Amino acid sequence: QMELEALRSIYEGDLCFRELSPVSFQYRIGESGDPKAFLIEVSWPETYPQTAPVISMDAFFNNTISSAIKQSILDKLMVEVEANLGTAMTYTLFEYAKDNKEVFMENQPVNTVTSVSNSISIGTPGVPPSKKKKKEQLSKTQKRKLADKTDNKGELPRGWNWVDVIK
Repeated sequence: QMELEALRSIYEGDLCFRELSPVSFQYRIGESGDPKAFLIEVSWPETYPQTAPVISMDAFFNNTISSAIKQSILDKLMVEVEANLGTAMTYTLFEYAKDNKEVFMENQPVNTVTSVSNSISIGTPGVPPSKKKKKEQLSKTQKRKLADKTDNKGELPRGWNWVDVIK
């Protein structure tokens, strides 16, 4: 109970923290949208903290993370659990995961990040923006040229007519 109050006060206003029940908590490690973000769920059995909390990564949020990575994260967290048995450790576990996020996920990029970074580097910056930029750069001079031409072609008066009609 003491630990519950402590967790509530520590993580008050922390959007990464979720109390699922008075004995079950989720914490998101990493920003939402971060391909290396993951969610840890810690549940307290009746005999906690004399016995280990149940740590789970079954949340749907983690569905892009390979089971091998999840298992290695859980293994590392369990080492922390062993070291902290008998003490309130939920905060310790969440902070440990935060501090070690990069290490935990170092082998993860292979699947999600490659697909994400490909779509970003090839898909976005590579092609459309460069085209867009060129268009924009051209368009300023082109617009001026076009503006001069449109005068002669009588396209501007057409717009001017519309304005007139509105008046």
